[in-house]
Amino acid sequence: MDFETAGVAEAEFARLRRRDPEALARLIERYQHRLYRYLLRLAPEAAEDLFQQTWLRVLESIQRYDPRRSFDSWLFAIAHNLAIAMLRRRVPASLDEPGEDRLAAPDPGAFENLLAAERRRAVTEAMAEIPPLYREVLSLRFEEEMKLGEIAGTVGAPLGTVKSRLRRGLEALRGKLQ
Repeated sequence: MDFETAGVAEAEFARLRRRDPEALARLIERYQHRLYRYLLRLAPEAAEDLFQQTWLRVLESIQRYDPRRSFDSWLFAIAHNLAIAMLRRRVPASLDEPGEDRLAAPDPGAFENLLAAERRRAVTEAMAEIPPLYREVLSLRFEEEMKLGEIAGTVGAPLGTVKSRLRRGLEALRGKLQ
């Protein structure tokens, strides 16, 4: 996949390599919701810091980016590596603490929206209770809509391992939701 198909024009890529703040601002705007949501799943209490660190690392590493590689995978791999490094420095017991659902913004006037918000809350709580390895691949697959190969590249694991984590994550999530 080239840079153009990843949603970033070649000219914008060249401007980013020159550290043009406007190019960076457009890129952040394009990816902010997806990236932040992903980081919320990995490390809710550190998502804001990790979000900023990811963009700093993008600027530091942009000269080494290969435009033949998916920009999405490259960006999420940077975020993944930063989050994993941060999680390794923390006490493991805190990884499974459920966080509040910061993504849900239900419309209190509509019954359907209330039901949808309740479903999102239940899934968020269930996701917080499953191991981080499973939570990560589920988030990348279903929230970020990445293909399995892209997930493997992002998390640095073989395709078979990603498939196994996805299956086990779905089973764990199903068990928590029942």
